[in-house]
Amino acid sequence: MLTEKQMPERVEVRPAFSTPVIMAMVPEAEKINKALRKTILAHEKKMPPRTTYDSNIGGWHSERDLLDWGGAPVQQVVDTAKELADRMTAARSGRPAEVVWLSNAWANINRKGHSNEPHVHPGCFWSGVYYVDDGGCAQNREYGGEFVISDPRGAAPSMYAPNLCFRGPGGSSVGATELVPPREGVLMMFPAWLLHSVRPYLGPGTRISISFNLSVKPD
Repeated sequence: MLTEKQMPERVEVRPAFSTPVIMAMVPEAEKINKALRKTILAHEKKMPPRTTYDSNIGGWHSERDLLDWGGAPVQQVVDTAKELADRMTAARSGRPAEVVWLSNAWANINRKGHSNEPHVHPGCFWSGVYYVDDGGCAQNREYGGEFVISDPRGAAPSMYAPNLCFRGPGGSSVGATELVPPREGVLMMFPAWLLHSVRPYLGPGTRISISFNLSVKPD
């Protein structure tokens, strides 16, 4: 065992290949959510019944045209996402990037037993979710409905010694997942290639969210 004098004087831990997951509380969320809940539930009644759509296991998923019928509240959410994307996107030189973002969005409704299987969002740079109604999940963790982020390195880091992990932020989930409980008014944004899913919602209410994609307008 090394003595104190034999120990390195300076140890630096440098995170490499980190994955940004951005979370922000949208201003005026209570007002926005009240309007969106009414609009989304009304639109659900107009659409033909669908039990599956893309990643859905049960639940309801609108077409990707929410910006056409969601009004000013959904536009405010997407505009917030674009502002965050501007802050968090840079040119390879490290300088700020001037990007014109193209967007689409859709509404999701999960009731008891509904979930979303693991998936990614091809054809875009950023993706995200905004919580209109968490269905009580924020107050009662037994309701489930957590957003699940899978380690983009896959299972490889945990294959040799699954009982070990790395020290530091996020080190305990190496080769596994991170869970994010939904909370009304929170916008979460992440790289579109990041594998994610939603655990079954077990509460008695209605879990409503908005999903969106941001892609880069061609020159």
